[in-house]
Amino acid sequence: MEEMKAVRLHAYGGPENLVYEEAPRPEPAGDELVVRVHAAGVNVLDWLLGEGGFEHFPDVPLPWIPGWDISGVVEVVGNSVSGFEQGDSVYGMVRLPEPGNAYAEYTAVPASQVVAKPPILDHTQAAAVPMTGLTAWRALFDEAGLQRGQRVLIHAASGGVGHLAVQFAKAVGAHVVATASGSNREYVNSLGADEFIDYREQRFETSVAPVHAVIDTVGGEVQQRSLDVLKRDGVLVALPAEVPDEVKAEAERRGIRTRHFSVEPNADTLTKISRLIDDGRVRPTVSSVYPLAEAQAAHEEGRAGHVRGKLVLDATTVAS
Repeated sequence: MEEMKAVRLHAYGGPENLVYEEAPRPEPAGDELVVRVHAAGVNVLDWLLGEGGFEHFPDVPLPWIPGWDISGVVEVVGNSVSGFEQGDSVYGMVRLPEPGNAYAEYTAVPASQVVAKPPILDHTQAAAVPMTGLTAWRALFDEAGLQRGQRVLIHAASGGVGHLAVQFAKAVGAHVVATASGSNREYVNSLGADEFIDYREQRFETSVAPVHAVIDTVGGEVQQRSLDVLKRDGVLVALPAEVPDEVKAEAERRGIRTRHFSVEPNADTLTKISRLIDDGRVRPTVSSVYPLAEAQAAHEEGRAGHVRGKLVLDATTVAS
């Protein structure tokens, strides 16, 4: 069996349990593609699962290959796949809620879960889009039903989900209120935010006029406080965790809806996102790029917080 370089999780815990090593190179099932990975996105979910925070994969034996976001080039096409050819550049979020096997030189992916990479993006930029883009899109449009002219408050607007959510909301003509640290004011405003709240200096609930929706990527007491800025029949979309029962009850009393979901692969939505990217209306931010061999360092930076946009692993720079 041919081998490749990959990063594998050998035990649950911190980044020190990620090992860069030889691993079997995958073969495609009939409905799959083998993709030569050029870049893999690094997401909060990657280190949360690595820490064993959720018993998400109880039946998956260790070691396994983390990561779900890929951008690369089709190497092998499964015998029942149509619409893709060897040499096509593709990207996507693959296999979730199963292990995605993205932190590797090659990965086998369901053909139904990837789409053509936007030509305007290189592979590093493209790998920064799928999971956070699909999360932001679903939160804004499928869960909150955001429409032109409505007001939306986006917390942590400089982060992975937030920076894309600001751009998506502006693309449909919504009025965007964004929270972030003061050092990100110029950056968040450059994304199109109409109002900026420095969460360290201002209480957003006393600074913001009523909004139709709140996209909360922070959790904790921010959820409770967010109820104070929502209109009756508004929507609180909680991304980090389920809304606590007491917050749900208070929201219901005020006529506010609450939503929480787990993101899933969705090629149709990713194609819509690609169109906005190709039109120049959305652009991902990549704050740092690490060689695949330095996945530990990428996770350490991510866990420390305050990443602007996304972290990405370069799978084309292979250490010996």
